Amino acid sequence: MPSGGMLNNNWLALIITFSLALIWLRINNYAADRGWTSGRLSRKIIHIGTGPLYVICWPLFTHSPSAPFLAALVPLAFTIQFALIGTGVIKDEASVKALTRSGDRREILRGPLYYGIVFIILTIVFWTRTPTGIVALMLMCGGDGLADIIGRRFGTRALPWSPSKTWAGSAGMLAGGWILSMVILAGYLALGIFPGTPQDYFVPVFTLALLGTAVESLPFDDIDNLTVTGSAVLLGWLFWH
Repeated sequence: MPSGGMLNNNWLALIITFSLALIWLRINNYAADRGWTSGRLSRKIIHIGTGPLYVICWPLFTHSPSAPFLAALVPLAFTIQFALIGTGVIKDEASVKALTRSGDRREILRGPLYYGIVFIILTIVFWTRTPTGIVALMLMCGGDGLADIIGRRFGTRALPWSPSKTWAGSAGMLAGGWILSMVILAGYLALGIFPGTPQDYFVPVFTLALLGTAVESLPFDDIDNLTVTGSAVLLGWLFWH
């Protein structure tokens, strides 16, 4: 990858990143508003897809110290929007339908708001300097997102310590988080951003996914975005620092 980044222009990279994220969000808002998807499913589709779209845009930015702060403006903008909708300052029924399970706008102030805050923090702290932030974010997106979808569709046996969650959901969490993390890392490795080969990351990423699965299985509501990423960051720090 060129030393200046793929575009060598952080503002252009920011516009592209923001546009892709906005298009993805609006498509899902429209689908939920039209009744093509339920609020619960739309919420999880947004949850799964937004993160990878955002992270694959990071190589567009230069290596300047300001790059992660500029990139973080994208989740910051959406987080502020979520807060304003959740508190009722902005009336946006399409977003409420797409981002909530129950249709209560105040639900946005929990999971979706935490989602945005985590992206802001991990972007600034880790950026492309280490795989830790990327893997933590992909566990939150692909892992936690698929856990709910797979669990509700195929889950028949509840976890003994968490009756609202299932073995199928945990399997979806483990597979989704691990696979999505490896796919994104493979792209970064191909660009020469991180050293080594995909084989070098199989075991560390699987270990992080296993830990994230264990944490996600705990009987806590609406804080998975914080607990899953937090645990992954702590263990990832041992692997890559």
